[in-house]
Amino acid sequence: MDKSTVSSYSARRSNGRVVKSSPPTPLPTATPAGTLVDTRGRPLRDLRISVTDRCNFRCTYCMPKEVFGSRYHFLPQAEVLSFEEIARLAGLFVTQGVHKLRLTGGEPLVRKNVEGLIELLAQLCTPDGEPLDITLTTNGSLLERKAKALAAAGLKRVTVSLDALDDTIFQRMNDVGFPVHKVLAGIDAAQAAGLGPIKVNVVVKRGTNEQEILPIARRFRGTGITVRFIEFMDVGSTNGWRMTEVLPGAEVIRLLQSEFPLVPLEATAPGETAERWGYAGADGRHDPALGEVGVICSVTHPFCGACNRARLSTDGKLYLCLFANHGHDLRALLRGGAPDEAIQGAIAGIWQGRTDRYSELRASLPPDHGPSEKRIEMSYIGG
Repeated sequence: MDKSTVSSYSARRSNGRVVKSSPPTPLPTATPAGTLVDTRGRPLRDLRISVTDRCNFRCTYCMPKEVFGSRYHFLPQAEVLSFEEIARLAGLFVTQGVHKLRLTGGEPLVRKNVEGLIELLAQLCTPDGEPLDITLTTNGSLLERKAKALAAAGLKRVTVSLDALDDTIFQRMNDVGFPVHKVLAGIDAAQAAGLGPIKVNVVVKRGTNEQEILPIARRFRGTGITVRFIEFMDVGSTNGWRMTEVLPGAEVIRLLQSEFPLVPLEATAPGETAERWGYAGADGRHDPALGEVGVICSVTHPFCGACNRARLSTDGKLYLCLFANHGHDLRALLRGGAPDEAIQGAIAGIWQGRTDRYSELRASLPPDHGPSEKRIEMSYIGG
């Protein structure tokens, strides 16, 4: 990406009114370069970018309809980062050690012409000239229509959320009556477009969809698509989280092993969130042709100690944890005319002061506790 493109940004206004923003992040006096580490020695490697706080689903564990209904006020357009602003910030994060960019939401594919953003991001590379790992998490509802254009724009792979194959359960969980066959068609289209390896994420709630674990595993075993079962988490303040609804990942693995021989696999990269298990062949060893499955155990087996992820919200705030209750305003720096070096310094200062480890601390809290402070919702910050 040329310097003029990366450095450009647009300060948007709504009906001529300047939109108020939070006070700008204080700038440190030094601007470190290269890989950053926080107070626990965790490097910054992964940036998750929420491109919209809107979604066309109302999943009960993320955007319950009784909260995110017709009267809910989403961010006005003037407060949302432009594609040029996102690309500029992403480029600055890359200079600080980020190798992976994941686009999230809300539902990222509802943002108009998101392919244009992917084209900008695909022009970025690491300081040593390596291409970035650019991926996107989606509910799959628009994927059949968008897959070819996303691949052509430079997207590498996708992760699709799919909580059930049974249509009744699936529609009840997405709470908008969206049929599961359209998501499956989107997965097929993504695979045909070369967006891979594809991952399928399944949020498991005890008493809601645990009966779908084996059918989903059967459906994708041997297809080259990896399924990851995710423990129901207490993200935000509106999803009615209760510990009694958490199905531990260890139970998921025991259920899978009742039908499929599994062998543990090593992590593919530092900071990987999923515990990997390979389907075994007749010789008892992992058969790559059969693929693998994973569990993400943020509740019962926290992985804070290796977390290398930062999150950029739709309106340009930097969050250091999925369970955060406040962010750091980078948009104010962008629109206030701060040079790249100053924004790099702000990013460095924020990350180097990071102490977050909520999932580790959760274990010491009483069961069914509610958040002591209002936390950021997943639909705003991304998963």
